[in-house]
Amino acid sequence: MAGTRSSARQAANAAATSSPALSQSQSAASKDVDAGSKRKGGPTTSPQAKRGRKGTKKEQTTIEGALAKQGAEDESKDIEMKDEPEAPSAESHEVAPAEVTSTEISKQEESTTANGHSSEQQSTLDAPSGESEQKGHTGAEQNATEETKVEKSKGSTRGDAVEESLQREKSTPSSILEKGIIYFFFRGRVGINEPSNANEIARSYIILRPLPHDAKLGDGPIGDAGNNRMLALPKKVLPVSPKDRFMIFVEKTNVMMGEIKDSLSASDYMTKTAGSRHTPAAAPIGEGVYAITSTGRETHLAYLLTIPSEISEIQDDVGLRQRGSFVTSAKNPETAAPAGASLPKGAEYPKEILDEFRGRGWMPLQPKLLDYENTQCLLIGHENDALEKATVPQPDDEKQDKEAPKEELETLEHEDHLRVEHLKGDDTVFEDLGLSSKEYPKLQTTW
Repeated sequence: MAGTRSSARQAANAAATSSPALSQSQSAASKDVDAGSKRKGGPTTSPQAKRGRKGTKKEQTTIEGALAKQGAEDESKDIEMKDEPEAPSAESHEVAPAEVTSTEISKQEESTTANGHSSEQQSTLDAPSGESEQKGHTGAEQNATEETKVEKSKGSTRGDAVEESLQREKSTPSSILEKGIIYFFFRGRVGINEPSNANEIARSYIILRPLPHDAKLGDGPIGDAGNNRMLALPKKVLPVSPKDRFMIFVEKTNVMMGEIKDSLSASDYMTKTAGSRHTPAAAPIGEGVYAITSTGRETHLAYLLTIPSEISEIQDDVGLRQRGSFVTSAKNPETAAPAGASLPKGAEYPKEILDEFRGRGWMPLQPKLLDYENTQCLLIGHENDALEKATVPQPDDEKQDKEAPKEELETLEHEDHLRVEHLKGDDTVFEDLGLSSKEYPKLQTTW
């Protein structure tokens, strides 16, 4: 036993003698691990969500009511008023605009090795130079694949058809100032639920639903981003030639669809002379995609119809085409307008916008002007090749290999066509706008 204890003491003394060297070795190894861990990339953060612009709401009478009070009854004027008094629009309820949140990009997890490198980085470091070069190519291919995955994963989180697309953002030309979904409606005269010709139309409307510049369309209805606009066309029909110059007014802007729904619905009211009167609900006559484009000195409102698939009698009489556009100009509210062709109160632009008119009565329409109620615009028709004139590629866009405006508009219309086909066909208009097909006339094609 004594011999065994002596051997144990000798072993302990030998271990103590070698411990300084062992401690130095462990310390060096620890530093190597720490150095490797510093190479690990920091966490990737998803981009901040975009917020939609909230509209400023103001209580005001409708365009119809204001024009009716003005008393312009001459049917031969461009701004044509009704023979009979119309009901004031239903009182709109104040609804807070919804905030639009952008699609969140799904996070990609990376597996890491013990020394802090990703598995791909570690294998590249350990490989000879030739293999490292090959790994570099493989990494580039995988990065491209990851971009494709991110592109696919950037679907809408709002449960609607609007999706973000990095590729679309890169390819959309700067000459497209705004793009979106467009709807056309008309309302029959008081007491006429189903007009038999254009003369029995009291008022026509254009509803614009702007989309983000990088948007593409998937399946489903268009979600309510609270940026909807309602434009009133007192002339009832659209311009079809350069001689046709018709005014259009922004009646509502940056509102939820609930407010526009109230304006399109039927109403009853009492008059002292005729008693109870009935204003019919507005009827849809078209849906499609639009773009406000710049061709240098002019701006245009270009559109492609998705619904109906073919132009019929009503669309033709109202001036709608399968593919069309108008030259657009905005009126300076501080300058005089022809009698019967203006509102009692003009748009309240801030000073920086008024300065852009430079004292002129008109300037090319900019999308930001449509964010002000009572903005007055002039629509001028094209005789031939309307869409081509509105979508002329600009030199700067061509230098940057951007898509032509016409190609972007056609791509958007193709996506809308598939969306409509997968949704409810012509009833997609009601689905998009949150309207009940039982309360509103079906999409009209014949008188």
